[in-house]
Parts: sequence; structure tokens; C-alpha cells
Amino acid sequence: MIVDLAIYLGCAFLLAGAAFSLLAAIGVLRLPDLYTRMHAASKAGAVGGGLILLAVALVSFDGTVALRAIIAVAFLLLTTPVSAHLLARASHRGGYQPGVKTEIDDLKSKSEQTPSA
Repeated sequence: MIVDLAIYLGCAFLLAGAAFSLLAAIGVLRLPDLYTRMHAASKAGAVGGGLILLAVALVSFDGTVALRAIIAVAFLLLTTPVSAHLLARASHRGGYQPGVKTEIDDLKSKSEQTPSA
């Protein structure tokens, strides 16, 4: 009974993770500029990868594999937003401008306040 529940829940997590990963890939292909593409890849990609790793943790029935998968989820959720932010900031400093539909440019207003930063 518990094993069947874990398998069904793992399959549900796997399908949800695959759907989020697909949405991230579609976002990378369809969104207009670097920053929105990076947003899609970092948000939906991290959730998709995290759900797939949780599915692995549930279906493996091995404590060490489950622990590694949970640690990998924590690492993914900690590092993906930070790396996306650093890449976006480096791109902005490198002169890549946001698309025309972007109404708020927080980094531009901060760089105007402190030109040496």
C-alpha cells in the first residue's frame, strides 16, 4: 500500500517536473530578450529539476539515494536564483539592454545612482 502510494506520487512528481521543464524550454525559445529567457530557465527549470529529483527520492526506496536527491534539490534551489541574478547583472553591465516591453529596469536606476558601481 505505502509502496504503491510512493510510486504513484513519484510518477506525479516526475510528470509535473517534466511539464515544468518543458515550460522552461518553451520560455527560452519564445520569450523576447535575454532577461526574460533567463527568468524562465531559472524559475521553471529549477522547479522542474527539483520535482524530478523528488520523484527519484520517492521511487528509489533507498535512503542514501533519497538523501542525495534531497540535498541536490536544496543545492538547486539555493544556487539557481543566485547564478541567474549574477548572469543578468553581468549582462546588464556588459551593455545588453532589456527588450522594449520591459517597463522597469531596476539595475539601470541603481547604476545611475552610483555610476562607479
